[in-house]
Amino acid sequence: MSGTIKVLLAEDQSMVREALAALLGLEDDIEVVAQVARGDEVLTAARTHDIDVALLDIEMPGATGIEAAARLHSEIPEVKLVVLTTFGRPGYLRSAMEAGADAFLVKDAPAAQLADAIRRVLRGERVIDPVLAANALAEGANPLTEREREVLRAAADGSTNAELAAALHLSQGTVRNYLSTAIQKLAVRNRAEAVRVAREKGWL
Repeated sequence: MSGTIKVLLAEDQSMVREALAALLGLEDDIEVVAQVARGDEVLTAARTHDIDVALLDIEMPGATGIEAAARLHSEIPEVKLVVLTTFGRPGYLRSAMEAGADAFLVKDAPAAQLADAIRRVLRGERVIDPVLAANALAEGANPLTEREREVLRAAADGSTNAELAAALHLSQGTVRNYLSTAIQKLAVRNRAEAVRVAREKGWL
């Protein structure tokens, strides 16, 4: 690709965002044309600035980087998606790929590696941190169904079965069954442990 690569940077921590923007700005062929701090601002910014690549941190308010990636992939499929993570959770890699990500890298990777990944995805390559890829393969697939993940996410704040049933428009018995199955699949003792383990693995 000829010309300057226009990049959108989505990262909620201002110091990290500004540092990444400054480092990428040192590259002759890359320009950070937009910065946002929330996942739910990504799509609007991408449309406004006619970007080539979106760099998306996973942990953001409003929407996660994976949710933002899925929206961008659906609405503006020509934009290349690079997902950055602080946590090498195996489930995040699979979720990011399913959302349409072209690259998945750890946030503390050298700036030159990030710049190289941006160029490579524009050439049609897929770029994945090799350590994260190995961990994801070793961990295997997410055993939880979408419904089980939904109930676990809702249960994370300590809601009772009755409250979960009302919020999710399910019967209490159905909620109980989903929680019980998730607890069994994760080989834990209770719902709090199920939420913790599923989060640690990036499955929620």
